Amino acid sequence: MRTTKKKTMAKFEIAYQITKQNEGGYHNGSGDNSNDSGGETFKGIARNRHPNWPGWKLVDQLKHHVGFPNVALNSKEIQRMVHSFYKEVFWDINNLDRVNSQAIANEMFDTGVNMGVSVAAKFLQQSINYLNRGGKNWQNITEDGVIGPVTLGIVNRLSEKDTNYLFDLMNILQGGRYIDIIEKRESQEVFIRGWLERVELMK
Repeated sequence: MRTTKKKTMAKFEIAYQITKQNEGGYHNGSGDNSNDSGGETFKGIARNRHPNWPGWKLVDQLKHHVGFPNVALNSKEIQRMVHSFYKEVFWDINNLDRVNSQAIANEMFDTGVNMGVSVAAKFLQQSINYLNRGGKNWQNITEDGVIGPVTLGIVNRLSEKDTNYLFDLMNILQGGRYIDIIEKRESQEVFIRGWLERVELMK
């Protein structure tokens, strides 16, 4: 009996372990860095952007304990909440468990955490369109920041070489966005070294 080999899909845990190394511990949002618009931040979760994250309630409670912020950073309950938050907000929303390439999913996830999930999705869609040889390989797709069956279908049938090109293009777009940010706001230059740690090329 002939059997077909099931394709391996990208796994959240691999991407999460990589990205969490780029995210700091706890920053109070006042004295740590006045140029950071995210304000108070816990494990990369900015309170200004995600005020309804349930972990903030526990963080606030633990602020009154001796040993804060380490007591919060080491809390298994809060760690589970951080883990769930990252999966729901930055992984599931872009359907990354339906992407064949772990490298592409990792890049999408990390860029989503750093720049926003719609930005990551648009980088992917732009890169797909750049690779279509003027529409000879496939028609341009809509760059709407929504990862659906059309985008996934193209990504998952790319050759290994084209997947590498896709990865490189996404990182080039990411680097270009960092340059745009610091050209508009010189104060953001303080972050450029950390941002560039997130830019990677296959070659």
